[in-house]
Amino acid sequence: MALEVELRRIALPLRRPFRTAHGTMTTRELLLVRVVTEAGDGWGECAALDHSGYSGEDVATAHAALRDELVPALRAGAAAPSAAAVWHLPGRPAHPMAAAALEAALLDSELRAGGLSLAAHLGGTRSEVEAGVALGIPPALPELLDQVAAALAEGYRRVKLKVRPGWDVEPVAAIRDRFGDAVVLQVDANGAYSPADAGHLAALDRFDLAMIEQPLAAPSLTAHAALARAVRTPVCLDESITSAGVAAEAIALGAAAVINLKPGRMGGMLEAVRAHDACHRSGTPAWCGGMLESGLGRAANLALASLPGFTLPGDLTPPERYLAADITAPLPRRGAMMAVPTGPGAVAVDLDALEAATVSVEVLK
Repeated sequence: MALEVELRRIALPLRRPFRTAHGTMTTRELLLVRVVTEAGDGWGECAALDHSGYSGEDVATAHAALRDELVPALRAGAAAPSAAAVWHLPGRPAHPMAAAALEAALLDSELRAGGLSLAAHLGGTRSEVEAGVALGIPPALPELLDQVAAALAEGYRRVKLKVRPGWDVEPVAAIRDRFGDAVVLQVDANGAYSPADAGHLAALDRFDLAMIEQPLAAPSLTAHAALARAVRTPVCLDESITSAGVAAEAIALGAAAVINLKPGRMGGMLEAVRAHDACHRSGTPAWCGGMLESGLGRAANLALASLPGFTLPGDLTPPERYLAADITAPLPRRGAMMAVPTGPGAVAVDLDALEAATVSVEVLK
């Protein structure tokens, strides 16, 4: 089957700087993958950031991996190019976010040809899913409190706060002092702490947090299991969960009471569904994380989050909340509830908006 692949890099300015333990972002640089097959066109979004602090990939390395490894390997395979075939490519384990974008584009093409929505294909059971707000580290505490107040006024009930050493107990205490139990509060450390910080992290127990997300470095399942025994706050794993097998292992070890599933980090949507199934079978709560996606990536995550095992609010607010401009039409919201897209594939791309955001285009024929 003929396959043409377009690698398009775009830049979308943020409404406000977004700061985490790994740095500050003012523009969301994204790599989009468009495929043209005999079935038709399809689009996928790569979740990689413009730096490798979150994972071993960034926009540039993902672009190179697609151009030099993944697309050539897909074309050279015995079977016709398909979304399912991406999982078996030899370069996928080293470049999961790049592979996930290629899988997403091929899956979008296949579903559009069949007139089926992504949610229906994955096994989604809900027409709406609850979103929670994710807040970066602000310049000062008053600004954080204003952002929480605004989120509650918009109808959101869950707030996730980015934390790091030196910015943890004080902001959490301030939020609880001002808003009490009106907010479902959780924190996300992005692996910024060490096992030696267990006593300090236990100081968060008194605030009745929904969870502490990825407190330690990603590979350390046994260290997370030990930390989970030392604190009362439920431990959620994010960066550590790279496959369905790792999710099952983390649950068995007691390293995670909650799992955050991200398709990009796991090498694709199809593996994320398998990880969801592992969580669902074990009764482990799961939710769908976010990477400051465009409407394209967020629509795909909404489809994933419609599966029955996603029982907690995810990072699924509409992109216009954090992006000054987007490449799709606004995603419908009702209070904290986001509508799951029902059209063929994931969601339609606004080609004029896409062109305005484009930095570069490379076509692989």
